Amino acid sequence: MPFTVITLKNVPPSLRGDLTKWMQEISVGVYVGNFNSRVRDYLWERVCDSADAGEATMSYSFHNEIGYDFKTHNAGRSVIDSDGIPLVLIPGNVEEPDQNVLREGFSSAYKMHRAHMASGVRKKRNDPQKNTVVDTPDDTGYVVFDLETTGLDAVNDDILEIGALKVIRNEVSCFNKLIDIHKKIPDFIVKLTGITDNMIDGACDLPLALNELLHFIGDLPLVGYNISFDVMFLNAARKKCGLPDISNRTVDLMKAVKKEKLFQRDYKLSTSLESYGIIAEVPHRALEDAKLIYQLMQKVNVF
Repeated sequence: MPFTVITLKNVPPSLRGDLTKWMQEISVGVYVGNFNSRVRDYLWERVCDSADAGEATMSYSFHNEIGYDFKTHNAGRSVIDSDGIPLVLIPGNVEEPDQNVLREGFSSAYKMHRAHMASGVRKKRNDPQKNTVVDTPDDTGYVVFDLETTGLDAVNDDILEIGALKVIRNEVSCFNKLIDIHKKIPDFIVKLTGITDNMIDGACDLPLALNELLHFIGDLPLVGYNISFDVMFLNAARKKCGLPDISNRTVDLMKAVKKEKLFQRDYKLSTSLESYGIIAEVPHRALEDAKLIYQLMQKVNVF
């Protein structure tokens, strides 16, 4: 049921008392409630009939492009439609359009954008960090990947581990490499990931791991959670090895979650997993984290 807010000013006391039968007055003249559209319309009709010369506004959740709608009564301003988006018209500033009728749904520009994305037509860009979209990966396949690093600085810190899942027509294959960084791992990273100096001693060298990863992913789209961080580290590492940046299209699952979970307390991977009913701790190991990201993909509606 849509959340509704009604504000009153200079109205008869009887109207304020009547409204408290349906809504809670959280401040003077401000009423909140949750009810269906039929009750909402009925209450608004009662408000307009009983307000006399007083002012009233009503705002409520609504299925349009901005996610809400509103109405006014004797407020010295009115609501107009601008390509599916309700706007406030202050008399005297602009001429009121001929058709002052709110239309349900989404604007023409938004509909064209969604149709464009559904068609699979996308512009190619050379910078993968700027080529992050929230639509689904290609039907031919995709790669979910994650990195573990020694810090947050792509220039001065190192990649410790690479994990990836390649999904092609529901067939899943895995890639996992520990990297010998030839230096001591910071203590806080050992505590976070469980990766120790002994584990990476004699492990794969960075250039070989990067080449094997490139062979594994090919030209498939890359899916990650806050993927711009991983791509930034990956390209910084490739630059250190004298290799060109990867040019694969990227899909950021975190952006999709932000679209669907507007009021989530934060957007850490662990919080998003919990929001979608996935009960699991994030181990901060590349392959295991990639598997959790893959599980989350199955829950997010846009995918």
